Amino acid sequence: MAEFVFDHIHLRTPDVEATAQWYERMFGARVLRSVQQGQPRVDLELGGQKIFLAPVAADGGTADPPSAPYQGLEHFGLRVTGLDAVVAELKAKGAEFTLEPMSPRPGIRIAFLRGPQNVSIELLERGV
Repeated sequence: MAEFVFDHIHLRTPDVEATAQWYERMFGARVLRSVQQGQPRVDLELGGQKIFLAPVAADGGTADPPSAPYQGLEHFGLRVTGLDAVVAELKAKGAEFTLEPMSPRPGIRIAFLRGPQNVSIELLERGV
């Protein structure tokens, strides 16, 4: 069987700069700027993962973001250490949490926050 390795996450946004700044401010994502086919491009690197940011076309051909829960890819998770301190730090930066820290089962604590375009982001701490 072929080997499969994650390459990127692709986010569409009406404001590429604002989205990049949000991920940089909240999570320390590295903003990567380049030019492709003569057009400026902004991508991110977060936790070793590439996040491609694509502008929403002005023609209205892109659907609005869904509200969770919904079918399909619902969220992405970021592993952290010291979940309560991380949540406090993100709240101080203005993050909106949709689920406060809790333990769904022994050995794991989670919290969820809302990112730009209603992206649901899970923070999880294992081994607690």
